Amino acid sequence: MNADTTGHHAGPHVVVAGGGIAGLAAAHRLAVAGHRVTLLEAGPRLGGKLLAGEIAGAPVDLGAESLLARRPEAVALARAVGLGDRLQAPGTTTASVWSRGELVPMPKGHVMGVPGDAHAVEGLLSAEGVRRIGLDAELPPAEIGDDIAIGAYVAARMGHEVVDRLVEPLLGGVYAGDAYRISMKAAVPALFEAARTRPTLTAAVRAVQQAGAAVPADAAGAATGLGGTVFLGVDGGVGTLPGAVADAIRAAGGEILTDAPVTALRRTGATGWQVVSGDRVLTADAVVLATPAGPAAALLAPHAPAAAAELDAIAYASMALVTLAFRRTDMPALSGSGFLVPPVDGHTIKASTFSSQKWQWVTDGAPDLFVLRTSVGRHGEEDQVHREDADLVAASLKDLAAAIGLTARPVATTVTRWMGGLPQYPVGHLARVARVRETVAALPGLRVAGAAYDGVGIPACIASAHRAADEIIATSKRTDPGAGHSL
Repeated sequence: MNADTTGHHAGPHVVVAGGGIAGLAAAHRLAVAGHRVTLLEAGPRLGGKLLAGEIAGAPVDLGAESLLARRPEAVALARAVGLGDRLQAPGTTTASVWSRGELVPMPKGHVMGVPGDAHAVEGLLSAEGVRRIGLDAELPPAEIGDDIAIGAYVAARMGHEVVDRLVEPLLGGVYAGDAYRISMKAAVPALFEAARTRPTLTAAVRAVQQAGAAVPADAAGAATGLGGTVFLGVDGGVGTLPGAVADAIRAAGGEILTDAPVTALRRTGATGWQVVSGDRVLTADAVVLATPAGPAAALLAPHAPAAAAELDAIAYASMALVTLAFRRTDMPALSGSGFLVPPVDGHTIKASTFSSQKWQWVTDGAPDLFVLRTSVGRHGEEDQVHREDADLVAASLKDLAAAIGLTARPVATTVTRWMGGLPQYPVGHLARVARVRETVAALPGLRVAGAAYDGVGIPACIASAHRAADEIIATSKRTDPGAGHSL
């Protein structure tokens, strides 16, 4: 089958490789703009790291479970595909840190764990750790340069304890990486920029906080109409978003094929492409590669070897989510939405989310159950993720017993592994991405998108998809829109 014979549009034909949220967002943007779109997903399902499921009859997210609402892209896409009335703020946003055997409330007034006031972390850090933060004011300004590892920089200014007990567990939850290697410019850009122009890190944190406070109800309030909530979920799970986007793509005339890996790209003439997927060859005016870095590198190698080499160098971390359902009557009293775990304490789990307390839709779906989940695995900890399901469940239960006094047996358990799921953003990552984009831009009608580029969160993935789609749309408008191969 040649996909050129399908679809409702006579506009340029764009093939999107990859059916995660980035590929779906790119395809949606292009289809709505009047392009003829074919999306090819290598695996049997769409959605990538977004996956709705159930446990003991309770609906749950088995992948990403919330949308950062301070950026508009994810909320806007959810609204565009008909999920606006299902957006839901968390039932509670208070969380704790399980540190030195105690559950300590997450300190207020920090930027990704970096405090703007030493007193804010008095309950979490030792007296010496608190005192060390205060020394930031006495140190000469740091030379940050083009980029710096956030853990190394914060440790130099405020001591290792604040990194190990606060920055590391927060960043580890987002990137499954090592704070001492993660790029500050990529992971916390607002703090990076502020730190370059402020005399101390404390002053930089306060500047970021003030800038945030100056936005009325923050950007999310305006974009969502749901107040200043930082995160939002979707009734039924964030994992329902990919299906809704896919339905909207089809409604706009797009075609979506699963179990259809892209195995090769070929140039045709000055501007066109042939996209090979098994025994299928599609002729395209433009292509969006919305795959992880490795597959993108393989496809780019014949056409942009320098970009392929850069992408091949991006490392990925694996993680596992252990979802557990308990009888509600067996649960100890719990407060908040869950807790983070500093890796320095040597536990297996790195966080736990109390899903039934965080999301009303989980409770509504199974009022007699209490669902929670733990996460396991960081970059360099592949052996943890490869443990048997029963081992991961047992390790999670052991840590939960120690942390929250939970001794009941679960009525059901599910282990979901995300192998190679999270790209790592070491120092220099954004410079690498800029080099990739510059090289790829020389190939007419080809763009890249996804978690490997500008951020691993859902809004960041969507933003990269929109950037790729918009550049293709702009190119097609500059050429003859009536021509079949106008890119």
